Amino acid sequence: MLKMWKTEDSVEEWEMKVKFFGGGKVDKLKTSVVSRSSMKLWMIRAITTVLLWTCVVHLLALGEIWGPRLIKSWPSCFSNQDVELTSVPAKVVLPPKRIYKNNGYLMVSCNGGLNQMRAAICDMVAIARYLNVTLVVPELDKSSFWNDPSEFQDIFDVDHFITSLRDEVRILKELPPRLKTRVKLGLFYSLPPVSWSNISYYTHQILPLLQKYKVVHLNKTDARLANNGLPIEIQKLRCRVNFNALKFTSQIEELGRRVVRILRERGPFLVLHLRYEMDMLAFSGCTHGCNDEETEQLTRMRYAYPWWKEKDISSEMKRKEGLCPLTPEETALVLSALGIDRNVQIYIAAGEIYGGKRRMKALASAFPNLVRKETLLGPSDLKFFQNHSSQMAALDYLVSLESDIFVPTYNGNMAKVVEGHRRFLGFKKTISLDRKLLVGLIDQYNKGSLSWDEFSSTVKEAHADRMGSPKTRVVIPDKPKEEDYFYANPQECLQLLDEPLRSS
Repeated sequence: MLKMWKTEDSVEEWEMKVKFFGGGKVDKLKTSVVSRSSMKLWMIRAITTVLLWTCVVHLLALGEIWGPRLIKSWPSCFSNQDVELTSVPAKVVLPPKRIYKNNGYLMVSCNGGLNQMRAAICDMVAIARYLNVTLVVPELDKSSFWNDPSEFQDIFDVDHFITSLRDEVRILKELPPRLKTRVKLGLFYSLPPVSWSNISYYTHQILPLLQKYKVVHLNKTDARLANNGLPIEIQKLRCRVNFNALKFTSQIEELGRRVVRILRERGPFLVLHLRYEMDMLAFSGCTHGCNDEETEQLTRMRYAYPWWKEKDISSEMKRKEGLCPLTPEETALVLSALGIDRNVQIYIAAGEIYGGKRRMKALASAFPNLVRKETLLGPSDLKFFQNHSSQMAALDYLVSLESDIFVPTYNGNMAKVVEGHRRFLGFKKTISLDRKLLVGLIDQYNKGSLSWDEFSSTVKEAHADRMGSPKTRVVIPDKPKEEDYFYANPQECLQLLDEPLRSS
């Protein structure tokens, strides 16, 4: 500022000299002084601007270091909700990419319902990892009984699936353009792998095809990898995919949490996987309790699907062998015999029950607090899930994991996969019903040859060690279908109850 005042004084001095001496050289001298004054002002402004920006940069740098500490220790004047809304989410740390020589590209088309496909996806990731190939995101079944048009990304968080496994296997959403062209021209190999195969089958039979054709398409994926006899790394990778990588979409997860929250606010709840739907009964040939018209309808449906190979079925014989799902009436008796409180919430995890209210009457009478997702949520909550059976099944899956007790009435894919997941979460109570024993006891009780006390005590005693507690998976050499299913008891990945639980 002093310099600026001096400049103004010097200009006035020169004006006086101009008046005293007149024009001429004095005019030129005045112009020179003014130019120098303007230059000085410009330089002062430039230097000031640079200094200000330097200060700003330093303050920002200090803010990054001290800001979070200051905010953390600052007296809170906001609610927790306000803090959550304004906070920046932490950056996700991705596992390092695994670098390997790529032996080809593996395309897979899953078949079956949600949990059948879920287990198959785990198998396919393990196979791709073991063969050092690139896996294309699996295609889901759209042509089965359910006719669900859902794509992989409609059910699972596809980006999480890819990134969470990047240290194991390279996964792409689709083939590179040049390989897409090859596939369109038919320059690839497609086959259904042999069921219950050991990993050596894929090494000796599938890997050479990958190296020759570059793209191999496995067009059936259910039960294509053995339960047992696999390297421990393969078994643990199957678990990692199942319990970590296969995360449902945020919409499904949020709705599932909402259903659980509603149930928890009302008290404890049991999830009953009542597998008494039309497709199950038609496929299995189980018609116990159905009238003649229903039996005929189920038989026609069984013959309508050529890939359901078993056609001529004796329903009563199958039931006595324990190969039929329990009926709603039988389920009511069993739950009562097990001592389940009649007022407990029972969440029905199933599609439409065959026979409707008529068949549900005995169960509703014994346990009046029956609920379903359709009764807990409004139509607007489920409108995006309607006609998408796999997405609806995903909701039931999430609720089943969180229940106090899980009871499946048939050992299908959902029953097995949920049981295994609940084991992983700390051996949560899952009652595995001995159907062969139960139908015999039920028939005796209905005929009057067993009293209620005898019936109840026998049922309780028979199921005392069938509650989801730790046990060794049954291995039957050369009979993989009769072994315990890997996904029902993935013992290689489980911790004992006295150990700290691993995060899922």
